[in-house]
Amino acid sequence: MGKVILIASGKGGVGKTFFTANAGAKLAQEGYKVVLIDMNMGLRSLDICLGLENRVVYDVVDVLTGTCRIRQALIKDKRFPELYLMAASQNAQKAEITPLHMKVLCRKLKKNFDYILIDSPAGIGEELAVAAAGADAAVILTVPEYAAIRDADALDQVLLGLGIKKRTYVINKVIANLISSGLVPSIEEIAETLRPPMAGLIQYDENIHIASNNGVPIVYKEGTYIEENFKKIMERIIEAFQ
Repeated sequence: MGKVILIASGKGGVGKTFFTANAGAKLAQEGYKVVLIDMNMGLRSLDICLGLENRVVYDVVDVLTGTCRIRQALIKDKRFPELYLMAASQNAQKAEITPLHMKVLCRKLKKNFDYILIDSPAGIGEELAVAAAGADAAVILTVPEYAAIRDADALDQVLLGLGIKKRTYVINKVIANLISSGLVPSIEEIAETLRPPMAGLIQYDENIHIASNNGVPIVYKEGTYIEENFKKIMERIIEAFQ
């Protein structure tokens, strides 16, 4: 039986979708069968990060409302052994989807996939409750900014209230010299604020932006320090969510 992991953030712009794409790609590289579900209705971008935007025919709302079957909405990324995408809708009314819909979908996907990663909408609104409905665990993305850390802490409390007991966090866009000079919160400060264990850090690197804009997960090129870092992060996440 597979595991459903919610990828969430308290605020936008912290790299949640980038992380979802690369986390899924890394798991697929390691031999797992993975599906990524984009729940950012009206603002989908996971398909662009993966370079699959021209192959979207059906989306997650089509599946949840019975317009198509699950397999019809799954887009296989041919660069990886077993990586699939279920895109968000660009036009659907959010009211069409309920937490029960997501629970049923996740239950079905868990029979055929090792990991289901859900790219959740940023924030703590109603859309989060829907996206999180079928989740077994959650990864919180944040950055070294006081506002982002406060929002991540608020998100963590909401996730706990939704019944997600297994949670961890990843700090993205880390710039070492800013931290060492005291211009942004230190890793220790962040750890004191956020209660779940930390799964890892991702340094700021312009190559990440270039790869995302070109629709290529940064982990696709094996042997780089970024790819090796992602591998370690995903190993910690898998271990934490056993």
